[in-house]
Amino acid sequence: MIRFLLLNGPNLNRLGKREPHIYGSETLADLEKQLSEFASEHGVELTCYQSNYEGALIDQIHRAEAHYKGIIFNPGAFTHYSYALRDAIASVRTPVIEVHISNIHAREPFRHQSVIAPVTVGQIVGLGVMGYRLAILALLEMIEGREE
Repeated sequence: MIRFLLLNGPNLNRLGKREPHIYGSETLADLEKQLSEFASEHGVELTCYQSNYEGALIDQIHRAEAHYKGIIFNPGAFTHYSYALRDAIASVRTPVIEVHISNIHAREPFRHQSVIAPVTVGQIVGLGVMGYRLAILALLEMIEGREE
């Protein structure tokens, strides 16, 4: 079975409570359950991890190379300034897709820049939680294309 890692960064543990007009009313637990079921339907085992700590996310990225075929990553606010996360992603061969629930390019100017995007295989923004499902499908396409 193909294994993917879902990483969610700071404040995503507040989904459903934090600015529901932007991020929706689903909780992180709801999202993880739905995505795990969706992944399973597509032959993927999904491991979910959330942390408000940069180092914990870096550790997960480093470990992923030995255990996962792809990473779906919503780095939250770290998107805009974490060169440490950027370097962690660049240091592994595991493909990473950056996902954001809201359209970061249509929000406050400080959110427009992603230091993560240049080292990912793609970025999905503004499609709500559907962006995570699209990332799973995109990674599957990439993985299956490599293994043929």
